Amino acid sequence: MAKAFFRLQKFLRRTQFLLFFLTAAYLMAGSLLLLQRTRLVVQQGSRGTSANQVPDGMARVGIVDPRTLPEPRPPVGTDAQQEPALEQQLGPRWLMSRNSELRQLRRRWFHRFISDQEPVQTAGFKAMKHTPEHKGTYVGCFSDESRDRTLKGAVFYDLRKMTVAHCQEACAERAYTYAGLAYGAECYCGNKLPATASKPEECNSECKGEKGSVCGGVNRLSVYRVEELRAGARRRRNVIYRGCFRAPENLTDTFPASLIQPNLTVEMCSEFCSKKEFPLAVIRGRECYCGYPTGRFSLHDGADGLLCRGLRNDSGAAEGKYCLVYQTPVQDTRCTDRKFLTTKSKVFVALSSFPGAGNTWARHLIEHATGYYTGSYYFDGALYNKGFKGEKDHWRSRRTICVKTHESGKTEIEMFDSAILLIRNPYKSLVAEFNRKYAGHLGYATDRTWKSKEWPDFVTSYASWWASHVLDWLKYGKRLLVIHYEDLKQSLIPKLREMVEFLNVTVTEDRLLCVENNRDGNFKRSGAKQKDFEPFTQEMKDLINRYILTVDEALRGRNFSGLPREYVPR
Repeated sequence: MAKAFFRLQKFLRRTQFLLFFLTAAYLMAGSLLLLQRTRLVVQQGSRGTSANQVPDGMARVGIVDPRTLPEPRPPVGTDAQQEPALEQQLGPRWLMSRNSELRQLRRRWFHRFISDQEPVQTAGFKAMKHTPEHKGTYVGCFSDESRDRTLKGAVFYDLRKMTVAHCQEACAERAYTYAGLAYGAECYCGNKLPATASKPEECNSECKGEKGSVCGGVNRLSVYRVEELRAGARRRRNVIYRGCFRAPENLTDTFPASLIQPNLTVEMCSEFCSKKEFPLAVIRGRECYCGYPTGRFSLHDGADGLLCRGLRNDSGAAEGKYCLVYQTPVQDTRCTDRKFLTTKSKVFVALSSFPGAGNTWARHLIEHATGYYTGSYYFDGALYNKGFKGEKDHWRSRRTICVKTHESGKTEIEMFDSAILLIRNPYKSLVAEFNRKYAGHLGYATDRTWKSKEWPDFVTSYASWWASHVLDWLKYGKRLLVIHYEDLKQSLIPKLREMVEFLNVTVTEDRLLCVENNRDGNFKRSGAKQKDFEPFTQEMKDLINRYILTVDEALRGRNFSGLPREYVPR
């Protein structure tokens, strides 16, 4: 019996050792396979991973492209204010917390974009060329500092598709003479160049969208003259009529440049002011004046157009008290300089809104008014390409003036010391977000998409999110400034001044007027595409209207002004 027991014990020991050995071998093999796959992903990423395809290895460490994730489903519950009947209608599948999905979008330092910014080594400079495909003439390599730009006109960015021809066309359409490229992805326009140039080899960055072509370098501009393009682009330039205004008492003191020309035309005055790099062309009879909107000439109080009738042909019309004002293709650059905060902000401020409520537009206004970049809880490559450089900065770096977020929930809200809460009409917000979801920042969803089952499901889930987002911030926000999108659009300067003061930044009146002159930015959908059907059913309207009344009551309960009357049901 003892011998049999001993054999059984010996067998079990061997089996235990064998199981341990097999388990260890399995774990080692799995680790080697994981390391091999991770190495392959890194190598593929260094060769230029598409912005729309995030490698598995990156996704595992939190680097995720928002466009590749499933659409978040917002919670229906809004604490005690949620209607029980509505909760039963939606069912348990909508009770999942939206924040658990949105949390995947958190920003965590995109290392792969840092490698994109590295300039091409000088050793490879001989392989690059100033491509002859464009019509402009290469002028040379010039130094360029952020505090003192060589070309002081319009600025464009494209981290992935910047080419010499693209930059030249953009500058030519805005009546500039020179186009300069830097860092392989930045385009600057202007009409004046310094007398001395830098060494040619210092411009050594390859264009992001054109291999073998030079697009400047670190603090260096590859400058091209675009005269040959300007003749063809002149037909595409937009000279916008701003209206008839009372002329300031002293025109020469108000406007830095002037021209007196017999038979003066709008085109002549606009061309003259464009060459001088001014955004406004002002005509009074034979006199042409160039300048900016200022406190003495703010363009806020327009006059009856009849008072300017015949003004271009008669210098004495209305005794010279009125003038015609036109917007030239030149960008007002008094407020385009932006930078990161030099020291970390002591107050962590959120710019919070429901998706589709105008957060990107508000960021554009804040950045140009304060001169500081805004950050983001997420990463959007399209926004970074358009100049929102804070997109790539870690959202908790405190180097930005405020941080965009669509988050709600106690934990996410209490991370911030204060917040600007941007609220928009839910009907308009839902339409805007649906367009963005299916057609990008500037596109429109197709009629087929609107009439599909996607739209009713979208309204059912997102309408509750619109309400819960506001209610959560009212409940858990420490210090709030509530801004209604409609009020900001109608009274831009007063509301923007209120936002800037909340951010504890002092700005001049001229800078705010510059922001107003550049109010649209790069993310305004061109026109309002009219649908030949009503997207909201009566059932949808009843649902949304209940949420509107709930939010309006909550705002008034916190001593804020209620929702704008235009969309509060009565």
